[in-house]
Amino acid sequence: MAKAYWIAFYHSIKNPDALAAYAKLAGPAIQAAGGRFLVRGTPAKTYEAGLNQRVVVIEFDSVAQATAAHDGAAYQAALKVLGNGSVERDMRIVEGVA
Repeated sequence: MAKAYWIAFYHSIKNPDALAAYAKLAGPAIQAAGGRFLVRGTPAKTYEAGLNQRVVVIEFDSVAQATAAHDGAAYQAALKVLGNGSVERDMRIVEGVA
């Protein structure tokens, strides 16, 4: 079975305090659901479009596990703390190459 990855690109962070509060809840919720943080930070180097945005990559054992983590109560509570408008981000779940 192929692994799955959450990939999030933060286009802008308008409320750093809300993001910090979210991170305190989201990190443990994701790890408890089987997620492993692989990347968390800004690019060391950018090419092509050259977007210098915060990137987060989290590995899961499957798409089902990644989806369940996102939809679970603990992560949804973290999203409520983040609130609307605190960050502008693009997040997706991608299946890895088997």
